Amino acid sequence: MSSSGGIQIPSRLPLLLTHEGVLLPGSTTRFSVDSARNMQLVKSRLLKGTSLKSTMIGVIPNTKDPEHDNDELPSLHSIGTAGLAVQVVGSNWPKPHYTLLITGLCRFRVLHLLRERPFPVAMVEQLDRLEQYTEGEQLDGELGELSQRFYQSAVQLVGMLDMSVPVVAKLRRLLDSLPRETLPDVLASMIRTSNLEKLQVLDAVDLEERFKKTLPMLTRQIEGLKLLQKTRKLRSDDDKRVLATRKGGIFPGRQFSLEEDAEDEDGDDMAMLERKVKEAGMPEPALRVCLKELKRLKKMPQSMPEYALTRNYLELMVELPWSKSTTDCLDIRAARVLLDNDHYALEKLKRRVLEYLAVRQLKSALKGPILCFVGPPGVGKTSVGRSIARTLGREFHRIALGGVCDQSDIRGHRRTYVGSMPGRIINGLKTVGVNNPVFLLDEVDKLGKSLQGDPAAALLEVLDPEQNHSFTDHYLNVAFDLSQALFIATANNTATIPPALLDRMEVLQVPGYTQEEKVEIAHRHLIPNQLEQHGLTPQQLQIPQDTTQEIISKYTREAGVRSLERKIGAICRAVAVKVAEGHKLSRTDSSSEPGADQEQEGKAADSDMAAPPEMPIVIDQVALKDILGPQIFEMEVSERLTLPGVAIGLAWTPLGGEIMFVEASRMEGEGQLTLTGQLGDVMKESAHLAITWLRSNAKTYQLTNIAGCADPLEGNDIHLHFPAGAVTKDGPSAGVTIVTCLASLFSGRLVRSDVAMTGEITLRGLVLPVGGIKDKVLAAHRAGLKRVILPKRSEKDLEEIPSHIRAELDFVTASTLDEVLNAAFDGGFPAATVTHSQIASKL
Repeated sequence: MSSSGGIQIPSRLPLLLTHEGVLLPGSTTRFSVDSARNMQLVKSRLLKGTSLKSTMIGVIPNTKDPEHDNDELPSLHSIGTAGLAVQVVGSNWPKPHYTLLITGLCRFRVLHLLRERPFPVAMVEQLDRLEQYTEGEQLDGELGELSQRFYQSAVQLVGMLDMSVPVVAKLRRLLDSLPRETLPDVLASMIRTSNLEKLQVLDAVDLEERFKKTLPMLTRQIEGLKLLQKTRKLRSDDDKRVLATRKGGIFPGRQFSLEEDAEDEDGDDMAMLERKVKEAGMPEPALRVCLKELKRLKKMPQSMPEYALTRNYLELMVELPWSKSTTDCLDIRAARVLLDNDHYALEKLKRRVLEYLAVRQLKSALKGPILCFVGPPGVGKTSVGRSIARTLGREFHRIALGGVCDQSDIRGHRRTYVGSMPGRIINGLKTVGVNNPVFLLDEVDKLGKSLQGDPAAALLEVLDPEQNHSFTDHYLNVAFDLSQALFIATANNTATIPPALLDRMEVLQVPGYTQEEKVEIAHRHLIPNQLEQHGLTPQQLQIPQDTTQEIISKYTREAGVRSLERKIGAICRAVAVKVAEGHKLSRTDSSSEPGADQEQEGKAADSDMAAPPEMPIVIDQVALKDILGPQIFEMEVSERLTLPGVAIGLAWTPLGGEIMFVEASRMEGEGQLTLTGQLGDVMKESAHLAITWLRSNAKTYQLTNIAGCADPLEGNDIHLHFPAGAVTKDGPSAGVTIVTCLASLFSGRLVRSDVAMTGEITLRGLVLPVGGIKDKVLAAHRAGLKRVILPKRSEKDLEEIPSHIRAELDFVTASTLDEVLNAAFDGGFPAATVTHSQIASKL
């Protein structure tokens, strides 16, 4: 490439034929290659070549489109550009092609073709001297003046651009460092010009002619930029004028697309953002951070990725309610009426809300309480939270925490991460627009834990009244005061809540509803709601209280009212079909002609069957069975206690209380104990405790094995089963039930069919207290039982049970297993008197 005559290109060059774009010397351009000849050139020359010479090709512009190419070589432009292929990228989508990045070196003239296949190769003549670009010769005379005018115009054009953009600053430096001869080609490739104009610059071999052809293009670009800047300034003034007109109300009927907050998109935008920052009412530390970020934003070019991140951060800080709050409605009487209208029962929750209102009346500066409603599903925990917000006159925001396993959902992501965002607490505050809303943290007992952290630990700061006045979200990185917000958490079970988190909350138990409460809730809330949802009226459908009790007892068995509401919805849908058919028939009858009497008489039977139903439609037991099918739950308690070795226990579940049958059987064997029914370790230990206590007191209660021996286990195997076998069971509450079941088996006596029991036992025969007494008693009442045996120390929990249920049940409190057995069997379970005389004689 070099000789004594200067830097030379090869005289034989492979040709790249392009139909889009013109490559000028000194510029770098991308070309898409997909025609057969050009693809062969890339494969044979560029991809297989190893020397610098093999990457030099000739680019011929303005050839025929390769989509319409044929076997004949199209006519070639006489002037081309020799260039170096600095990058080759291949792709198969949407069709096989290569993308070449080529840097232009100099012009050449095609003398004649040497070959056409597989790609064209031509003998060329170099037109530009490459050494003049490196030696930097001085231009004199008219050419020198022309180059100076061109240089000044180029400097003026670059000066009108944004110098903070790195590309513009680099171009400004290039204007001073590049030789003047290269400026026409370089700038013609950068400014907005057509391919025809670039082709004219390429054909201008003479340097003076090249300056003359490029200078008008440069001048046109400068005038265009001036006009654009003037238009933007006029549009900004017009927008302000239109905005002022809109605020004045001169054109009340017209709709403008401008918003009051979007006054300008250019320089005034920063001033508006700064004004919003100062008017947001932030505390001093947050204001300092925002002003610092705003100062950085002003110096930052809009093309930088960090510009958008900083702008989003400042807009979030402005939108947060630092000092905006709602005024609480402190009328206790109105609050009591509103709560009673929204919810029936739930007296404990209502009393707690009224206490908060009373304290707020006496002391205005009061931190928001942290409440936790714990109870089975469907009892109204979430809806109570919404009613509390309505009662206080506050905004309400619900945050579902079920399945959340990333602590960033609570505390947000740090802004160093791509796609970072604030946590759910800050997002909720932004949504409601006030700093004292009612936050409902739903399903707080179902939080997960993963490698991304523990969200329950992140909630410790949120739910701590001593810390949440300075809650720091990772995205904000400044403290926000949450002490005025009212946090209400809901859970089905406190066992899965971490102790540290549970200690920060005031736990309020929400037990299941009694049957009478469900009937009242159905007629106050559920039935009117379902009628409205299904387009019915009370004049079309009536559900008597007897039918509602039938639905509750025979078609649902739950602590809440969700299944009850679904059953009522099924009744409404069935009635809606009847009502719609009756309306259709009525329209048909009204549209029939008067002369069709004979035809109507002939169809008397059909019209009787299809007659519209009489209104209102009353749902009785027959209709209930037709709509809901056969009853799902039956009172099977007395039927299952027809053999010795069966007893009824009471268990607590997150869905409410349940009755639990315990069955025992014995057969000849080696004294082994078999336990089935998916039992946990605690229940297995309770079974072993019961066996041990009964064996040690077998003589006292005259318990024997099949052969009549004093040891019940001698030569016998015992099988203890807890239906249903697919449900996992654990807990200490089944101890007294297991003892009663085994005592019935060993003595051959039947346990009373209307007795249920609960309690933990010890090896000495004591009965210890257990939890969930109200839920268990309600379960026994739903099952139709009459007597409930409870630990003596759990007697205090009976106060939570409604008085009418206490009146219907016979409660027996026991402190020893002897009292439990006497209450569970008809006629008691007396001990042998011989045992007492022996003990007395020994003492």
